Amino acid sequence: MNTYTFKIDGMSCASCSGNVEDTAKKIPGVKKASVNLATEKLTITTEESGQEFIDQVCYAISQIGYSAKLMDNTITSEDKKEFINQRLEKLERQRKTLILAFIFTIPLLYISMGSMMGLPIPNAITPTNNPLAFALVQLCLAVPVMIIGRKLYKKGFKNLISLHPSMESLVAIGTSSAFIYSMYATIQIINGQEHYVHQLYFESTAVIIALISLGKYFENKAKNKTSQAIQSLMELAPDEATIIVDGETKVIKTEELQVGDTILVKAGEKMPVDGVLTKGHTSVDESMITGESMPVSKNIGDPIVSATINTTGVIEYQATKVGNDTTLAQIIHLIEDAQGSKAPIAKLADTVAHYFVPTVISLAFIAALAWYFIGQEPISFVLSIFIAVLIIACPCALGLATPTAIMVGTGQGAKHGILIKSGEALEIAHKIDTIIFDKTGTITQGKPVVTDILPLTKDYPEKELLQLAASIEQYSEHPLSKAILLKAQEQDIHLAAVTDFKVLPGNGVQGIYKNEKIIIGNERFMNQENITTANVTQQTTPLSNVGKTVIYIANEQTVIGVIAISDTIKQTSASAVLTLQAMGLNVVMVTGDQALTAKAIAQQAHITEVVSNVLPKDKARIVKQYQKEGRTVAMVGDGINDAPALTQADLGIAIGSGTDVAIESADFVLMNDDLQNVVTAIQLSSATIKNIKQNLFWAFAYNTIGIPIAMGLLYLFGGPLLNPMIGGLAMSFSSVSVVLNALRLRKFQPKTVALTNVHTEDNEIKVIAQQESELKDGTVTTTESTEHATPIMTQVLTIETIHCQNCANTITEHFSTLTSVENVAVDIENNEVTVTTSKALTKDDYQQALQDTNFVITNLKTSEETTMTQTLTIETIHCQNCANTITERFSTLANIENIAVNIENNEVTITTSKALTKDDYQNALKGTNFTVTEIN
Repeated sequence: MNTYTFKIDGMSCASCSGNVEDTAKKIPGVKKASVNLATEKLTITTEESGQEFIDQVCYAISQIGYSAKLMDNTITSEDKKEFINQRLEKLERQRKTLILAFIFTIPLLYISMGSMMGLPIPNAITPTNNPLAFALVQLCLAVPVMIIGRKLYKKGFKNLISLHPSMESLVAIGTSSAFIYSMYATIQIINGQEHYVHQLYFESTAVIIALISLGKYFENKAKNKTSQAIQSLMELAPDEATIIVDGETKVIKTEELQVGDTILVKAGEKMPVDGVLTKGHTSVDESMITGESMPVSKNIGDPIVSATINTTGVIEYQATKVGNDTTLAQIIHLIEDAQGSKAPIAKLADTVAHYFVPTVISLAFIAALAWYFIGQEPISFVLSIFIAVLIIACPCALGLATPTAIMVGTGQGAKHGILIKSGEALEIAHKIDTIIFDKTGTITQGKPVVTDILPLTKDYPEKELLQLAASIEQYSEHPLSKAILLKAQEQDIHLAAVTDFKVLPGNGVQGIYKNEKIIIGNERFMNQENITTANVTQQTTPLSNVGKTVIYIANEQTVIGVIAISDTIKQTSASAVLTLQAMGLNVVMVTGDQALTAKAIAQQAHITEVVSNVLPKDKARIVKQYQKEGRTVAMVGDGINDAPALTQADLGIAIGSGTDVAIESADFVLMNDDLQNVVTAIQLSSATIKNIKQNLFWAFAYNTIGIPIAMGLLYLFGGPLLNPMIGGLAMSFSSVSVVLNALRLRKFQPKTVALTNVHTEDNEIKVIAQQESELKDGTVTTTESTEHATPIMTQVLTIETIHCQNCANTITEHFSTLTSVENVAVDIENNEVTVTTSKALTKDDYQQALQDTNFVITNLKTSEETTMTQTLTIETIHCQNCANTITERFSTLANIENIAVNIENNEVTITTSKALTKDDYQNALKGTNFTVTEIN
């Protein structure tokens, strides 16, 4: 499949974009077509290729009154200038046209309305003394304005004839009707029917055109601000670069650089393309790409990213990515794709816009005919109704509601180092209720170091044990292997040759060292090789309890030593997790570590749900299991090892990707490894979707209220009649208001939870450990967990002023910020709010959360539900498959929080918020051979 992007000129409203999209879809070979009104782009997916197909698209678009030009993604200095100049030139042309239109419109409005308002007008052109001159002067002033706005008429009538009416069609029909009737009135005045002087609408024609031009000018001026993110990124790369050729320096344009060129960069200069440092040492400011404010130290062999700034010294580096392949070019391309994409929330607006203009024209005729035949109103009244309905209707606001917000939202994301790949991903992010983090390199630093070396036999004292481990691990690329090698290097240990080296993913490595088979890995690996670890539990448990990863070293008979490796959590991990939990998200950590180590890390990060002993290939199945429970899941990890899980998740977030921004498996790409950016991404999504909903509400509300008023609904009940000129003003500024509202997103700032006096108790953490590295049909088996000792409080608040769903949403949103709150349910009818919390809160606590609202809590009642533990005896538990089946069956029961199966003692320990009977459990096991013999 090939994807082409075309720049479309001439679109002004949602009907225009709909017409272009429909036309593109009818072109032979087109599989998918999407038009974005805000960016004025058409994106086509097709199996076709070549210039002939491109010409076919351009021709088809030109036949419906628009122009199409294929876009080139290459960023050159000329492109940057053209990008800015085109927008400035368009605005300048609009400004000059606008001034010219008002030069004629203002005197026309003065002459037509002056006598009614008591303003001085020369006697030669007053409607009473010289009605013909009064009419002819208005005609002479109106015609130039219509000529100035000729594009409206040309496009409007062309679209109408092709049966694709647009906003211009509404304006063209309305103002032409006013002008034609005014010409008829002028002819009647010439024939002596001077009373027709009160039925002239020349000023309506001119004022409507002038006001619509004014609205379009302000709209485009505001839209320019929505695309400033792209413009700012384009300006980051330098226009020129200094290269070294045969020892001499030469300045060339950045777009002329080739892979392999040696580039010289002085202090304070920008890096023109991506590359690898070959000479010198420096610190580089990468904040414009990653959002990280601290300069990054660079040594020989380190990567250089385009558009970053060399802060100290003179360096030389070799170009590895140029043109469209640079990190900056890929970022711009991703943002443009996202800004050009559509969010599912826009589908309703697109559907309405498709039928909008034909419906409005029909309503204008129906209203006019109804007033003429049923209301017996004069033709001037009927014409005013007809024009007002056509002019006030605004498909522009509908078409701009979604894309403008997405443009600003994705731009803000880039500003914070978050690359959002599509409008769909942006919408899904705010629906996430469960977020799964990989441990290594995501929650932790990803820089493990050896902390303990414990020899368990006299044959291998500490130094020899390290030599053995490093000799085998030297062939592995795993981060833990690198930590062992680094420790060996620090002690100047010579590595020995190893034969028959093998890597067993998720378990460890093995090889022949000095004619002896050596196995190095985790406890699971030892169990698979029938090597017991029970005899070293006393040494390993204290290590695991503080979050260290235990690496067992064994020969074919026994464990001969243990190495402990520590990977500390990132500075921002804990606050990010707490913020996500405060936002109501269920935070889960998955890791290949054994349960004790996993729990220790989780406690530091304040994570209360952990899946341990996980093989890399099983992460996707764990994501799927949570999805089966009805959850909307985000997966956060790296884009390579976690690719299957990122793809399986509803939202894949690749963290700390650096220069690799085009990760296929990720929906969001975070340029640095700060977990706070995950918080920022989800909060930005919520803010953007909220902004889109506001835009759509006002766009629909404007038309829903405005069109009936224009049809004379208020006049029917004794109210005023809408003047077509007022309708034109309202129509113009409805679209401007939508764009201005979208621009409010530029003030977006993420919110975080402070770490003051926060502590996660050991017994609050639930650990789900995978057995034998297997997930049976995606079922997660609990083998080690703790009960939630914290009681669950139910508090019922009375708030008298809950009137509607908006009130309920506001209360829910404010109470959800309280860290102990697990659930909020609002009963609008009874003015009650039921809050489930792990900690009793006071009336003042809740009132403080509502401090920015008008809601007052009048009453608070508290009841407490404490979880209980029930132990069942089931005599026929023989194996892990039995445990899996029992866990799966009991998980279907309501109120169950945790299940732990002890195969050796034939016992099942269940944590539940409600006491269940023996029969309840036996019914859950119906169809199996298990019998509950006892319950305590």
